[in-house]
Amino acid sequence: MHPRAVLAGFLLGTSSLIAQEGQPQESPLSPKEDAIEQMLSERESPEALQKAIQTARARNVSEQAILEARFLFHVDRAEDKEIAALLPDFLSLKDRFKLDDSEIFAGKDDWLAVTEYVQALAALEKGDKDGFKRHITEAFWLSPRQGAAFAPHIDRIRLMDAMKAVRIDFGKGYTDTLTGKPTDFGAIIGTRKGLLLHFWSPWSEECEATIADFLVSAEYLSANDVAVASVLPETSAKVIADAKAMLDATGRKLSGSWIVDSEKNPICAQLNVQSVPVVVLVSPDGAILFNGHPTDEEFWRSLGKINPAIVRPEMRGGN
Repeated sequence: MHPRAVLAGFLLGTSSLIAQEGQPQESPLSPKEDAIEQMLSERESPEALQKAIQTARARNVSEQAILEARFLFHVDRAEDKEIAALLPDFLSLKDRFKLDDSEIFAGKDDWLAVTEYVQALAALEKGDKDGFKRHITEAFWLSPRQGAAFAPHIDRIRLMDAMKAVRIDFGKGYTDTLTGKPTDFGAIIGTRKGLLLHFWSPWSEECEATIADFLVSAEYLSANDVAVASVLPETSAKVIADAKAMLDATGRKLSGSWIVDSEKNPICAQLNVQSVPVVVLVSPDGAILFNGHPTDEEFWRSLGKINPAIVRPEMRGGN
């Protein structure tokens, strides 16, 4: 589950409508209740959500409840930019919150906390770090229970601040996972526009589940002037053997390079890699352009900055 989905999970847990899901209904839902349920559960597409909203408006569902549904839709899809775009609507309703109209909030403080959260994301979109810090702190204060949803954004800001001081040594030696031969990032990147470091492990369930998709993405990036190096943080013979077995089991052509991290001054420690999968985008001069989870939308924006021909998978029809 994406960290931001925690927020939706908590909020849905407070909904009297959703809380009754799976329980025997004493009476059928009214047309209005049915419209609300359909709107809150819609995740198929923006067009499907808009259709559900039109039905809800026709059945006199409040604009507050509609805004709550729009918010949850984008949270579940981890769409920070779209959440930030909801700010004018949240601000217009900020002081007119009605608990009776709410389908997901337990009280006014939860509503105000999410309003601050949306303001924090809007500040982040503008590069306003001070504004982000002010609003996310207020969101924590208003609703500490939702802290698990707010924290990943703070972690990302702090990590990228730390990465400003990091420069990758392209001459440092590593070992090729597949051949055992020495290599380095300078040889891997060559004259390309960037280097993607993909930290992974055969002992990670998420890596195992997504390795086939990653191989497709690696091939796509390699074809678009970005070098790709997959790094094993562990150095034991067992993990290397398991890594080879996992790659063999995919039956796919392996794009990019596959290396084992060094035991002395490992790059995973330099880049603060504490879990996998993680991707780190490096410029030709060794600067860090992105460090985070592969599903983060900022990752694809960073790739697009070094080569505008690169677009997110769903924008080119998927893999």
